[in-house]
Amino acid sequence: MLPRIRLHIRRPRSRRVPSALAAVAAGAALFMTAGTGVPASARADTDVEVTKDLAYAPAQPAGTQGHLLDLYVPRSKEPLPLVIFTSGSGWLADSGRSGADKVAAQLNPHGYAVAGVAIRSSGQAQFPSQLYDIKGAIRWLRAHAAAYHLDPNRFAIMGDSSGGWTTAMAAVTGNIPALEGDVGVRGPSSAVQAAVPFYPPTDFLQMDAHMLDNCTEFNSAFGLTDCHSDARSPESRLLGCTITACPDKVAAADPLSYIGPRRTPPFLILHGERDTIVPYHQSRLLYDKLAAAGDDARLISFPKAGHGTDFAMLTDDATREGAYQESTKKGHSTQPHPVTPTWQTVLSFLGQQLAPASR
Repeated sequence: MLPRIRLHIRRPRSRRVPSALAAVAAGAALFMTAGTGVPASARADTDVEVTKDLAYAPAQPAGTQGHLLDLYVPRSKEPLPLVIFTSGSGWLADSGRSGADKVAAQLNPHGYAVAGVAIRSSGQAQFPSQLYDIKGAIRWLRAHAAAYHLDPNRFAIMGDSSGGWTTAMAAVTGNIPALEGDVGVRGPSSAVQAAVPFYPPTDFLQMDAHMLDNCTEFNSAFGLTDCHSDARSPESRLLGCTITACPDKVAAADPLSYIGPRRTPPFLILHGERDTIVPYHQSRLLYDKLAAAGDDARLISFPKAGHGTDFAMLTDDATREGAYQESTKKGHSTQPHPVTPTWQTVLSFLGQQLAPASR
């Protein structure tokens, strides 16, 4: 039997893409969630309430969608853990809610609420606005946890590509006063208890040296000539400067900069070694920094996977062929070993990190 879903949907709003982005609009699709491989039957026998177009802060600019979120909450007698999902677009669109329904289809039947969260595009605002947006959304969700039957002590975050960057940045900067920003509700914690980034950009200045095809596909997709170091690259647009000319801004937007003495929540990182948009080395940097700091992390590597394959990494045999995992905890790391990742892999990780305190 299909789930009984109640929809509270405001009139859809149109999304305008500035004309300056027209040349890279096709390339942005490569950063966005693939959205394949999720069986419809996953939602069977689940009673889910869906509430869309919730504003966690006023639209900025007016009429845009970067401060909206959607909620998918299974009916339950107890408050539920929440997974916040934000999809990638190369920071070129305010469409972060895209794909959240497919994540919810997998997680709702297992007792997890899901929030699809949009943040502003680089054409609407530049960094650190995107970090302030996701933290504002987290605070809003905590402030309204009782109204939507959420457990405010059990929040995780997940995203792909630039959404993976958002995931990592939110996870490593929780409750840092100087990085809270002024978006939406103030007061509740912006921390999350776990992070699941798919192929996240991390250190923008190290990307070009590790591109597999001398940046041919990336340049073609975005209409560029100088790869990520191009003045028109997604990373340069995010920061408002050519990345090679503003290393301080690059460092401020690098999640590795915030990993160290303060506690970082556990990470489950997934990245394909054939990624021609965000090189695999970016996740290797993240994992190695977490390991060096003594934090908990797992890295699943996919020798056959390229970009935009997040859901296929958990469902498609060809995509996950040869996948292997390594993990680190409190300074002790394991050797890589073969794995066959599935949605159960994600569920097991979430179950460990978001278990009720009474367990």
